[in-house]
Amino acid sequence: MARPFPTAQPAAAPRERTAIQVIERLTNLLDALARQSGSVSLKELARATALHPSTAHRILNDLVVGRFVDRGEQPGTYRLGMRLLELGNLVKARLSVREAAVEPMRDLHRKTGQTVNLSVRQGDEIVYVERSYSERSGMQVVRAIGGRAPLHLTSSGKLFLAFDEPRAVRSYATRTGLAGHTRNSITDLPRLERELSLIRARGFAKDNEELELGVRCIAAAIRDDNGQVVAGLSVSAPADRLQEAWIEELVGTAARISSGLGHPSHAAA
Repeated sequence: MARPFPTAQPAAAPRERTAIQVIERLTNLLDALARQSGSVSLKELARATALHPSTAHRILNDLVVGRFVDRGEQPGTYRLGMRLLELGNLVKARLSVREAAVEPMRDLHRKTGQTVNLSVRQGDEIVYVERSYSERSGMQVVRAIGGRAPLHLTSSGKLFLAFDEPRAVRSYATRTGLAGHTRNSITDLPRLERELSLIRARGFAKDNEELELGVRCIAAAIRDDNGQVVAGLSVSAPADRLQEAWIEELVGTAARISSGLGHPSHAAA
């Protein structure tokens, strides 16, 4: 029997190939800039990346607009931009928070027997980056690591909004429309503003079945060495099992993690 010819893999669409090519060229230019300590001329960058000068110039201009690249002091020269530093610091902060939080989260889980979540803000949502849980917690719905949820529907998300500028909260409400998920969801701005004021006053946040019916949460803020809220630590439990007595343990655990990040008001004496 004749051996069948191998099936050819479908070729990438022209637009897809073009997009990949642009990304490769962009990456090569950033790598070339990273190899130099100072500003680099267009001619040098074109030679290092084997790009035509006009192509390199076009991509560099787009990178300048996005602040990934800055123009050097000398005309026609370029250097890496501040946007890369900002993004790098964001990634570093998230990795540092997770590292500092893992053991305290396990301790809190052992004390409460319920799911403990660590989440960070990304735009208008929170992203769950770590959790400690066990099957015996009885949770019907558990947000997986990498899962997302709107800020105003979660206890951790409300923490970020609570320490935003009032104008930023109003902008958030306009962008999202404060869409609700359950009959308990906060869907109007005046009510949300009252809730955020209460959070600032008491130092922790609650989710009363606002994201998912049957699930309640409490959350406390984790701050970095600059006092910025960088993450939320929350305990999730079936609605009839959540205990107010856990709040003190939760706030203390968040303070312990903040101390690990160098927050001055929580730093060990």
